Amino acid sequence: MWTQLLARYRQPSTGRSLVEVGITLLPLVALWVLTWAALELVGYWLALPLAMAAAAFMVRLFLIQHDCSHGSFFRHRLANAWLGRALGVLTLTPHDLWRRTHATHHAYTGNLDRRGVGDVDTLTVEEYRARPLWRRLRYRLYRHPLIMFGIGPAYLFFLQHRLPVGLMREGWRPWLSAMATNVAIGLAAAVLIWLIGIKAFLLVHLPIMLFAASAGVWLFYVQHQFEPTYWEHDERWAYDAAALQGSSYYRLPRLLQWATGNIGLHHIHHLHPRIPNYRLQQALDDHAELRQVPTLTLWESFRCVRLTLWDERRRKLVPFAAVKRGET
Repeated sequence: MWTQLLARYRQPSTGRSLVEVGITLLPLVALWVLTWAALELVGYWLALPLAMAAAAFMVRLFLIQHDCSHGSFFRHRLANAWLGRALGVLTLTPHDLWRRTHATHHAYTGNLDRRGVGDVDTLTVEEYRARPLWRRLRYRLYRHPLIMFGIGPAYLFFLQHRLPVGLMREGWRPWLSAMATNVAIGLAAAVLIWLIGIKAFLLVHLPIMLFAASAGVWLFYVQHQFEPTYWEHDERWAYDAAALQGSSYYRLPRLLQWATGNIGLHHIHHLHPRIPNYRLQQALDDHAELRQVPTLTLWESFRCVRLTLWDERRRKLVPFAAVKRGET
C-alpha cells in the first residue's frame, strides 16, 4: 500500500539535485580552505571548530551519495552512478561496493534471520548467553560507545572501506569499486599534500573525516537501535512493518535535519527508498499517519546507546545490565 501511496514523491528534479550538490560541496570546500588558513594564521583553537562545521557538510555529501546508491537523486542511472562514485572519493566510501551492501540492509532490516550485512551487529539475549566468555567480551567491546562512535567509525572509513569486505568472493566488480576509489583518493591526497604539505593536510583533513565518520555512524545507529523497535524471524517478517516500526522518525531541529539530508525521516525512506531526500518532508507533511510511528528527539536518542541485545521473550531491546540482573 505505502509503496503506491508514496510513488508520486519519487521523481527527482535535476535542477534541485544540482542545487543540493552545489550548496553542499561549495561550503565544504570553502570551510576546508578556511580551516587550513586558520591553522596557518591563527591556531588550532579556531581551526577545530571550522573542521567540525566542514564535517557537517561532509555528512550531507555522504547523504547525497546515499541517494545516488538508491538511484533517487537523478532520473538517469548513469548520472546517479557517476556522481556517487565521485562523491565516494571525498567520503572515502567505494560507491558500488557500498551500494550493494546497503541494498541488503534495506531488503532485510529487522529480520532476525538475515542479520549481518550493512547493519549494526545485534545479538539476541539467548545468542549472547550461548557465546563463550571471550566472544561475549568481544561483543561488549564492539558495543562500547568509545568503539561504536569513536574508534569504529575511523576503522570503517579509513581501513575497512579500502577492501571489498563482505564481498571478497563476489567477483571482480567489488574489487574494482574499492581499488578505483583507493587510487582516486590517493591522487587527490597527493595533490593536496603537494599544495600545502603533509602536516597541514593531516591536521585539516583528518579531523574533518573523523568528525564526519562518527556523526554518520551515530545517525545510522539511532535509525534502527531504539525502543520500541521491530525484529521478527523470517516467517513473520514484513517489509512495511519493518520500515514503520523498525526505522525511527528522528525528529531533529530544522538546521540539523537539513545538515543530515532529512535522513531522520528514516521510516519514510525505508518505505520508499527511491524518494530523493529533499522530498521526504513533503511526504511526511501530506500523510499525518506517518507521524504515528516510533519517534526520537535528539535528547531521547542518547539513551539508545545502552540498548545492546534483543530480548525475544519480551520483544524489546535491552541493555547488558538487564541480563546481569536476570530480567530476561
